[in-house]
Amino acid sequence: MKICIAQTKPVKGDILKNIENHKKLIKLSIENKADIIIFPELSLTGYEPELSRKLATTKDDNRFDVFQKISDSNQIIIGAGLPTINKNGVCISMVIFQPHKPRTTYSKKYLHPGEEKYFVAGDNLLPIKFRDNKIGLAICYETSIYEHTEGVFKNGSNIYIASVLNSVDGVDKDINRISDIAKKYKMTSLMANLVGKSGGYECAGKSSIWNNNGLLMEQLDDLNEGIILVDNDTQETVNIQLKKTTVNN
Repeated sequence: MKICIAQTKPVKGDILKNIENHKKLIKLSIENKADIIIFPELSLTGYEPELSRKLATTKDDNRFDVFQKISDSNQIIIGAGLPTINKNGVCISMVIFQPHKPRTTYSKKYLHPGEEKYFVAGDNLLPIKFRDNKIGLAICYETSIYEHTEGVFKNGSNIYIASVLNSVDGVDKDINRISDIAKKYKMTSLMANLVGKSGGYECAGKSSIWNNNGLLMEQLDDLNEGIILVDNDTQETVNIQLKKTTVNN
């Protein structure tokens, strides 16, 4: 299985422009034969809590039909971040597009202190099944919650993907935490982060991949958009940023 994460610089509150940017990165992942690509937290709007109620929508919003078509045509799973509406309020979510399947929504269950002013806790999805793999997801603060990580592991995940917004001040703490998760639970682990400014934060980039021993395999820089990819069978990685490509064995 080839697992890809994207590092994006969102345009504040502009879903249509962000969709176009996502399409470019998805195209790169398809060219490198990815089976799944996951984007950072609230990638389609930027992390903009004060705009969340205005921007919130649902998985069935027809603006996202393009992602379903790409998924169906290329046999790729896509996870993109946005605020979604449920009966209790607005959730920090990721909509999952799978080939020829109904869309599903993973919502952040464990909110960072302060987020409850704008968001409500939502429902996590069970791991995504793909061939012999199970992919467990987390959104940002959930990486710090023991019960969440234990649940991902106990549900049989062998791959762990965190969709985050990490600031310059906080990224190293999360890098160390996810490395420890990979090592403790023997899960190939990935972190997709934003770059640029979002929600008043200077986003740190450094989107990363660790093997199931917690060793860093690949990492993007702190400035540029791009993708990184790992073949979970061969352990080959691909790093693409600013149209510069390296392949490592």
